[in-house]
Amino acid sequence: MAQFQRISRSKCFDGFQEIYSFFSKELQCTTRFSIYIPPKVNRENPAPVLYWLSGLTCTEENFIIKSGFQRYAAELDLVVVGPDTSPRGCNIDGEDKDYDFGTGAGFYVDATTEKYRDHYRMYSYVVRELPTVIEENFPVIPGLRSISGHSMGGHGALICSMKNPGLYKSVSAFAPISNPMVSPWGQKCFKGYLGENNQEEWKHWDATELISQYNGPDLHLMIDQGSEDEYMDHLFPENFVEACRKYSIPLDYNYRDGYNHSYYFVGTFIGQHLKMHSEVLKSSK
Repeated sequence: MAQFQRISRSKCFDGFQEIYSFFSKELQCTTRFSIYIPPKVNRENPAPVLYWLSGLTCTEENFIIKSGFQRYAAELDLVVVGPDTSPRGCNIDGEDKDYDFGTGAGFYVDATTEKYRDHYRMYSYVVRELPTVIEENFPVIPGLRSISGHSMGGHGALICSMKNPGLYKSVSAFAPISNPMVSPWGQKCFKGYLGENNQEEWKHWDATELISQYNGPDLHLMIDQGSEDEYMDHLFPENFVEACRKYSIPLDYNYRDGYNHSYYFVGTFIGQHLKMHSEVLKSSK
């Protein structure tokens, strides 16, 4: 059992919003995660869990402070867990140089380049280590989980679900980096973490490429994209939508008129996403 330190605990909509730290074996550093436990959820009455992956520059705090999701999670009896977006304090030369690479920009891949492979293993942390920690220590129903995220975190949610058919009962994303192989953000991170001349490996971490290989249960897939997103030239949602259409993957795609990339956008529609996840999870019990 992991050794935890509780960083904070605040009552919120009669449940509790908490932040913990522990030493991650995958990341080889101390990391933090947030967890919201609704008022009716306890050891005798465990609940399904939604994992939320945040975007570039974020920590485990951005989503819990800005989105207002707790109101809906409390009503739906849904535990919500949010990891940090990267390892921190690993003393890797250059990891703090840029906002879009290194610290705060783990990109939810397992790095293979020599410089980053020992610590930048956010994919394995998210899909293996963190769920084990949560299911062993908190009042959640083992195996009953879904995943969501924003921007870089939306990319993470998509690839985690597609690379692990059935691991998550549903997946949703806000403005995901949908085709990172052609995105400036994605190309920079893939070169640094996976190798500049290793584009065949890049395909294994790109949602638009992965959708052609998906062979599993219904993803219950929802994406929201704002029409006024200032980072559209990094996201390429249309490529993913077309790939889903080509390979007959059901997708609930919502193009939201006038919305940008911010948490005002996320906060507006987060209730609809949580409702979708809750309905799928409860039908899967």
